[in-house]
Amino acid sequence: MMKIAVASENDMVTEHFGHCTNFNIFEAEGNKILKSESIPNPGHRPGFLPNFLNDMGVKVVISGGMGRGAIDIFDEKGIEVITGASGKAKEVAEAYLEGSLKSTGSVCQEHKHHDQCGH
Repeated sequence: MMKIAVASENDMVTEHFGHCTNFNIFEAEGNKILKSESIPNPGHRPGFLPNFLNDMGVKVVISGGMGRGAIDIFDEKGIEVITGASGKAKEVAEAYLEGSLKSTGSVCQEHKHHDQCGH
């Protein structure tokens, strides 16, 4: 069983990981999604979200963009990070499972632009 977390605004992939509204968590076996749930973002503080998702057993995180600090923590925990994604969270998770979703390595350098992300 693999858990994939998609940083989202409702059911769409968000541009900025830390400021997402919710995480869509998909549980998959092989390339089929068996279960999905949406959990609210518990809050953006440095280093918190990677640990929160790791504690939930998440192995893959998908987002539009993500700050370098979060990526480094995910890397340390052996959690795969895919950035540059867009569209419906479920479709993106399915594309990942099929092997057709590739990370663009999109890193949010600036925190001050988060108001424009996703518009």
